[in-house]
Amino acid sequence: MDDEYEKFIRRMNPPRVVIDNESSENVTIIQVDSANKYGILLEVVQVLTDLNLIITKAYICSDGRWFMDGNTGLLFSMSRIKMKKITNAVTLITLKGPESSFMSSRRASVDVKSGMEHTSIELIGSDRPGLLSEVSAILTQLKCNVVNAEVWTHNSRAAAVVQVTDEKTGGALTDPDKLTMVKLRLCPLLNGGNSYRKAKTVVSHGVAHTARRLHRMMFDDRDYELMSLNDKQTPHVNIVNWHDKEYSVVTIRCKDRPKLLFDIVFTLTDMQYVVFHGNVEAKGSEAHQEYCIRHIDGSAVKSEAEGQRVIQCLEAAIQRRVSEGLKLELCATDKVGLLAEVTRVFRENSLSVTRAEVTTKAGRAMNSFYVRCTSGYPVEPKIIDSIRKTIGKPLLRVKGCPDESNPGHKESSTSFLFGGLFKSRSFCNFGLVKSYN
Repeated sequence: MDDEYEKFIRRMNPPRVVIDNESSENVTIIQVDSANKYGILLEVVQVLTDLNLIITKAYICSDGRWFMDGNTGLLFSMSRIKMKKITNAVTLITLKGPESSFMSSRRASVDVKSGMEHTSIELIGSDRPGLLSEVSAILTQLKCNVVNAEVWTHNSRAAAVVQVTDEKTGGALTDPDKLTMVKLRLCPLLNGGNSYRKAKTVVSHGVAHTARRLHRMMFDDRDYELMSLNDKQTPHVNIVNWHDKEYSVVTIRCKDRPKLLFDIVFTLTDMQYVVFHGNVEAKGSEAHQEYCIRHIDGSAVKSEAEGQRVIQCLEAAIQRRVSEGLKLELCATDKVGLLAEVTRVFRENSLSVTRAEVTTKAGRAMNSFYVRCTSGYPVEPKIIDSIRKTIGKPLLRVKGCPDESNPGHKESSTSFLFGGLFKSRSFCNFGLVKSYN
């Protein structure tokens, strides 16, 4: 009955989506007005992110139960490629079509079960060089074909969501003995020497939004408690309380990248904070974001300890998907064991995978790897040449090394996007400022 009631409410108050492709030469403006339901902001951002759209600006405003009347609600400046508006008809229809409305993105939630197309394997444990190679080699030995996978590493921890099929049937793994063997063989690889953070392997036929699961796995693993060794990539996060409105104001400055907004909004939502107002802008290579938040119980941040935890969790969420190292792209005919072969070549050439995305479409494998030398030095061109000769030069492309520089910030102002609005207001600054200059 609850599901039917929710469907009824959704039909009575569907999100209103307006797409403006005329006002700007470079970007598409998308406006969403909807009932102010907890989690709706995350659902909207997830849909936009899953369509691989780049959000250059966003304005978020809500008041009470409903997003504010008039022309505001959620306002996004979007592009498929930076500084190029969306013209793809399929994308525009997806954004505006009733069957693909933002509320329907809940189909990708953790609780929804799939058919028998594949089996999902979730892994969390200690990171080390060659780990992905060993994991994929064991899956190949067990006659499992990796069709999709995403791997993140952060603060000496590694998390992965791997979707596999049975080599014999081409579908999900159904043999209980094989499922047990997958767990028994993979778990020891992830244990490492960490006595208080144990490895974990979960096998299921459920469908989960991959990025949500990776964030949740690392959050549960408490990766945010460890200090980052890469100060250049550490974001600037600040929290103050605005007593006049009983909000906490979170400001973030960091290097801009795709899917950054999703990572931040998911973390705030997952920690049970509601975003009432927000402003997001990318200026060059730097992202500026600011949010007025309250806990779902209606309170602002109550203590320095609570604020410090929010800061640590936001920092971790931003850094987990930071692309460190040289990007290599593989495009080849898919076959069982392909991932094991490629990652073995990386390992034999002393390269460690810091992040990976593996996809299979229409019999073609399209994989991206971020790699760095296990010695800590930049990857030498001769190593890449050797790897490309082994794998096949037409199959493996080098996309260049991301710029790891991050401008220092001398100031630690309370607010930069809502500055005029907050002047002469009453604030309580817990001193929850983390700035790395």
